[in-house]
Amino acid sequence: MHIPEMPWSVPLLVRLQNGTSRVFSSVYDALDFLENEWPLRRGQRYERAIRTCRGALNGSTPIAVAREAFIAACLEAGMPATGRFEHLRTSKRNDDSPQRAA
Repeated sequence: MHIPEMPWSVPLLVRLQNGTSRVFSSVYDALDFLENEWPLRRGQRYERAIRTCRGALNGSTPIAVAREAFIAACLEAGMPATGRFEHLRTSKRNDDSPQRAA
C-alpha cells in the first residue's frame, strides 16, 4: 500500500535537541519522526500530533491541523519549529578585506 506524502505548503525547520536542524516537508515525514525518532514518547501534544498526522494520512483531518499539532509537539519537547528559513542564510564573509596586524 502506497502512503501519499501529503506535503505542507511551507516546510518546517525543526531544531533538534542535539542542536542540529531538520526539515519536515510532509505529514508522512512528521509521523515517521514522531513514531521512530521522537526523543520524548509522552505528552499531550505528542499524542495529539500522532493522532492528527494519522488522521491527515487517512483523509479525516486537514493537513494544516496535522502541521500545527506537529509544531505544538515540537515545542512541548523543546524543539523550536519554524516555517521561515531566513536565519539559515550565512552572512558573506569578505575575505578580500585586509587583515589588521597586532
